[in-house]
Amino acid sequence: MKIEKFEDIIAWKKARVVTAKIYKTTCQSPFNRDYGLTDQIRRASSSIMHNIAEGFDAGSTAEFIRFLRYSYRSAGEVQSQLYVALDVEYISQQDFKQFYEDSAEIKKLISGFIKYLLTKK
Repeated sequence: MKIEKFEDIIAWKKARVVTAKIYKTTCQSPFNRDYGLTDQIRRASSSIMHNIAEGFDAGSTAEFIRFLRYSYRSAGEVQSQLYVALDVEYISQQDFKQFYEDSAEIKKLISGFIKYLLTKK
């Protein structure tokens, strides 16, 4: 499948789904009363997809890879923030596991995409 727009990128699609789930989860009590963590995990999750989109439109492969690396790091940030949410019992172990695995999958997709782009040069 040819990628013609950032919406065609599988990692972006998966990040969009995770971001929506994060927003829905952070709207629920008691998570919604922790404004700092709510804001931080929302911004980190949306940063995954936004950096993919921004990098796609950056104009060069090197710039795209740079933004993909930002996106990868944002997924790691989400994973770390999930531990906080779990430890203070804002999310269940099951929700933690699902979010964490989703984020790990996105990181694998981004990593694979970066490797592809590096060999394509």
